Amino acid sequence: MSAIDTTAIQAEITQKQARKKKLDEELAELETLGNRRPTLTQRVTEIEGKIESKQEALADIREEIDGMETDLSKTKETKAAMESAFETLQELRSEQSQTRKRLDAERGSLEDAESERERLEAELESVPESVADRRAELKSSVSDRRSEQSRLESAVSELQNLIQFNEDLLDGEETTLQELREEETPVTDRLVDDGSVNCWTCGTTVEQSQIANTIDRLRELRADKLERISALDDEIEELRREIESLEERAQRRSKLERDLDRVEDEINSRRDTIEDLEERKASLEAEIDTKEAEIESLEFAESHEELLSLHQEANRLELELEQLESDRDQVESDLEAIEERLEKQSDLESERDAVTQELTELRTKVERIETEAVEEFNNRMEAILEIMGYSNISRIWIERRETGKEDAEFVIHVIRSDDAGTAYEDTIDHLSESEREVTGLVFALAGYLAHDVADTVPFMVLDSVEAMDSDRIARLVEYFEEHVPYLVVALLPEDAQALPSRYPRVTEI
Repeated sequence: MSAIDTTAIQAEITQKQARKKKLDEELAELETLGNRRPTLTQRVTEIEGKIESKQEALADIREEIDGMETDLSKTKETKAAMESAFETLQELRSEQSQTRKRLDAERGSLEDAESERERLEAELESVPESVADRRAELKSSVSDRRSEQSRLESAVSELQNLIQFNEDLLDGEETTLQELREEETPVTDRLVDDGSVNCWTCGTTVEQSQIANTIDRLRELRADKLERISALDDEIEELRREIESLEERAQRRSKLERDLDRVEDEINSRRDTIEDLEERKASLEAEIDTKEAEIESLEFAESHEELLSLHQEANRLELELEQLESDRDQVESDLEAIEERLEKQSDLESERDAVTQELTELRTKVERIETEAVEEFNNRMEAILEIMGYSNISRIWIERRETGKEDAEFVIHVIRSDDAGTAYEDTIDHLSESEREVTGLVFALAGYLAHDVADTVPFMVLDSVEAMDSDRIARLVEYFEEHVPYLVVALLPEDAQALPSRYPRVTEI
């Protein structure tokens, strides 16, 4: 299962969980908004009822004012002065109402901006101030590991040359590979000698086994270095991901700082506007007081005083109507905003369902691939055993067991049958070399198919299959050919003869 990047899967699960949490929060907020909708609708109805009542009262007062003004016998100048005073007072009160509303709106916007600033400051505090030093350190680490990789790859190349040289030495003390090809005697016969060769370093005669041991140690050293190269690849990739993460945090901090500057500018601007509006409000209140005093100072007859009272009542009703209409507009605006947001509820629920399903699939992905890999092996093994015709092997299969931990356990079972047909379980250690070769090849094929390796590497090489007889090799090749786009098999001449002539052959490289 090493082909499965469980870390990446877990990271994707974390990302999906975060998205689902956000969707849940948005849907919960929409549910709250939906619950507010009936209350707001009722509020609109109540306000409209009050507006209708105020409008009727205002119409009655205006009708009464019109009747009284018709009967007035005051001079035109006095009447004009009174009307002008009332008109000016009405304009001042209207401007006062508008100023008060603007002031309330600006204060609300200021509170929102200050809340936004607190949020940005909190988020900015959670992002490291400087990542340059750490990023430089990580890049230096990447450079060091690449340098080490380069040195190791050079060493591996040298070791490979040494191994090849020693292998050639075992093939013949002074005979080159070209000379061996030109000899009529088969290569396999030339390799049989008295078991000793001349050492290429000191010139003395040494046992072939000593050279072979040296080759084994060189191979082990080469394997160690290759393993280290692979480990360095993983370390470099991890460092690269950390560098990308640091760069993302740096970009995020830069954006937060820009947003914070913008919000600070907005806060300062709104504070200036609020200060101006408060000054204007105070000025209007003083002007209204002055105008009301001016109206009261006019010496009207008793009917004029009653008319003044009616005008004042009309002004009051007009202001109340204006406020009620403003309240109604605000509630209707809130309702419209709620309706607009609720329109997205269905899409959000669909997305949450999709994310939930993706989470379920991700959580079961590893288990599903393990199960598919086991089934792939068991099915291929059953087919191969039938093709290969091993008489005393009934079945070889893998069992997947849950361990309660993160990784499952895999157990391979070997079922044999005796001459009487009685089945019994054996261990893989008791398989013959041929049976072990077949089992290993099927295991490799199962992994190749389960992980869709063919999509990236549509190529497979089979080597060292001489433990099987020629007929079984031919059957095995025919089976593998059905599942691998490009198949190359290294065979001895006598084994290759068992394969049909339709297979292309490469005899020299």
